[in-house]
Amino acid sequence: MEQYLSLIEKSPLFKGIAESDVMSLLQHLKVRKKTYKKGDFLFFSGDTVSYIGLVLEGAVHIIQEDYWGNRNILSQIPAGYFFGEAFACLPGSAATVDVVAAVDTTIMQVYLENVLHAGQTLTAAQVRFMANLLGLMSQKNRLLTEKMRYLTQRSTRQKIMLYLSDLARRTGKNSFMLPFNRQQMADFLSVDRSALSAELSKMKKDGLIDYRKDKFTLLE
Repeated sequence: MEQYLSLIEKSPLFKGIAESDVMSLLQHLKVRKKTYKKGDFLFFSGDTVSYIGLVLEGAVHIIQEDYWGNRNILSQIPAGYFFGEAFACLPGSAATVDVVAAVDTTIMQVYLENVLHAGQTLTAAQVRFMANLLGLMSQKNRLLTEKMRYLTQRSTRQKIMLYLSDLARRTGKNSFMLPFNRQQMADFLSVDRSALSAELSKMKKDGLIDYRKDKFTLLE
């Protein structure tokens, strides 16, 4: 785990924890490293998940699939960020989403049992870890609310415009790189890929946007 120590220390989950305390905290949390190939499922909806997954390399997608295999990407988790915290904090509860490797991926499984049920006074590092976890869970709830804004838009164009506007605000620039390819963007916005591509072409023709592959520019 030492080779990933710098990334772990920079993760929001370990923010404010002294470098000298990180390794002892990881040992206390009984972390494990696991690798997955692109397309491998880390867990499925209905599984019991007892750990938080911190992405060390690659990225994972949080998805929902219906009976017929139609996929909706809820979010993308890149290196340095985590997933599964809601299920890990409720022991015995079943996952309501699938998690799949977007590319070849390495994760660190962080087990919370020794912190949630310590039965003893927590160290300063453990207290800070739990505070970070609570704050980040609140932030993720906000992001899920943000996604709902896209899904409640009435047309494909309105979904695209709102999504691209949010990316521009987030980056502070009118030109930026999309975090998804076209199929992933269609899944994220819950639209058909061909309909997405057609609408993007129309928006480009109407002078609203310009793009080349995954680089987009919003035009006035």
